[in-house]
Amino acid sequence: MILSRNLIPVLLHGLLALLFLPLSGAAMDAPQNMDQSVNWRIEEVSRFHAPQATQGVAVGPDHLYAIGTLSVAKYDRKSLELQAEWSSERGGPIVHFNAGVVLGNQLVVAHSNYPEIPMTGSVEWFDTQTLQPSGTHSFGAYFGSVTWVLRHEEAWWVCFAHYGNRAAEPNRDPNWTSLVRFDDQWRRTGGWVFPQELMAHLGGQFTLSGGGFGPEGFLYVTGHDEPEMYVLRMPKQGSVLEWISTLSIPAEGQAFAWDPTESNTFFCIVRSTREIVKCRLITD
Repeated sequence: MILSRNLIPVLLHGLLALLFLPLSGAAMDAPQNMDQSVNWRIEEVSRFHAPQATQGVAVGPDHLYAIGTLSVAKYDRKSLELQAEWSSERGGPIVHFNAGVVLGNQLVVAHSNYPEIPMTGSVEWFDTQTLQPSGTHSFGAYFGSVTWVLRHEEAWWVCFAHYGNRAAEPNRDPNWTSLVRFDDQWRRTGGWVFPQELMAHLGGQFTLSGGGFGPEGFLYVTGHDEPEMYVLRMPKQGSVLEWISTLSIPAEGQAFAWDPTESNTFFCIVRSTREIVKCRLITD
């Protein structure tokens, strides 16, 4: 068949369009700014049983702190023996502990009223020697559910979560989850949201349960039950954090903590078996 000169450009245009159609499946779900050069991996170092570890773990130089919904427990890092525990009765002012971080002689724990609405939240301090409450800061009904709090670059960083399940507030979903920076007087100095692709990847019901600034200055976050860690970086412009990589981890989401004494090392939990797991990020 002989093609007319007028048909040839049309056919070429159609062929090029087919060649550049988006791929189906996982490739469509990957963020456009995914950095393929970040080909790191995570390996498990060790694990031990900690019955209180249902929400997360915090890490100090000499101790590990298992965080439960209503309790915190202190374990010796060498012997793995339980040394102290604090818990709240149901119906008291403590409703739902989330992530924690050790700052000097203080254990700082994010607290929310999950799954109640309207959402309220606070930051709770505990003395690391006695595990007795030593301070509190309440946000009241603010931006969402307080899931993790960090200290970074002389500022407080707090994740305010939103959900798509029974804890969802009217006209809100996980895309409303935000990261807010505060000064020492808890005055807001900045705020960012997470990529919609990441929130969709988490399934649309739960949100980010853990977070921490780690190697290379990236922000590392974990979901509610996915065995994954997501690597984010601060944007040069705009308000959306950049999702640059996804790493497999031997955990079921929830809160984790970087080790202050050992480079590229963090601790996470397996909630179903109540275990604390030591992991190492391999960047070779």
